[in-house]
Amino acid sequence: MPQLLLVEDELGLVMTLTDRLESEGFTVENARDAKSGLQRATEGRFDVILLDVMLPGGNGLDICRTVRQKGIQTPILMLTARGQVVDRVVGLKLGADDYLVKPFEMSELLARIEAVMRRSRPTNTSGESLEVFQTGDLRMDFRRAEVFKKGEVLGLSAREYKLLRYFVEHRGAALSRDELLNEVWGYNAMPSTRTVDVHVAWLRQKIEDNPRHPAHILTVHGLGYKFAD
Repeated sequence: MPQLLLVEDELGLVMTLTDRLESEGFTVENARDAKSGLQRATEGRFDVILLDVMLPGGNGLDICRTVRQKGIQTPILMLTARGQVVDRVVGLKLGADDYLVKPFEMSELLARIEAVMRRSRPTNTSGESLEVFQTGDLRMDFRRAEVFKKGEVLGLSAREYKLLRYFVEHRGAALSRDELLNEVWGYNAMPSTRTVDVHVAWLRQKIEDNPRHPAHILTVHGLGYKFAD
């Protein structure tokens, strides 16, 4: 069963969501304040985290930031009663995978959960589960969400890790900037295609022996990029 952490302080909503999610096959664990939510998010193993923005003793944005700083790549879906664009953008920049503004329909929540879990699930070109990928001196451990080069851990940001993972999962395929924006940043992140180029440049600095003449992340002129194994 998928393991889900619900960090939410509204008791009625906690009960409603827990009942429905458990009926959909999830095992749900609850935390109702910022301190316990952060503790469970960083110490537990979950398939997805539902994280409210406004919490007693803190807020979900700080939890999201800390979780990502610790290198934890568990998909995070932010729940917020505030519909302002700035709150959505801040959450996404801190590493949240998606957001949902209250009140919401349960069907939409379930669809968003399925989408972020699907995007986080590493697969190889045959569609099978992929736990470790290695090419040359570059090694990706999907289970631990770590990337190694010549045996040393690379300090990748959450977004850089997601971008590299998407490249690896679709290695050999020409990927447009628009596809990368949609799949790695999310349709509502509203960055520009220049954002992709900047992150690719950062990734090349970290994983390539010679970033000016990359061996892994290749430019496909007029379209975007592809990952060469």
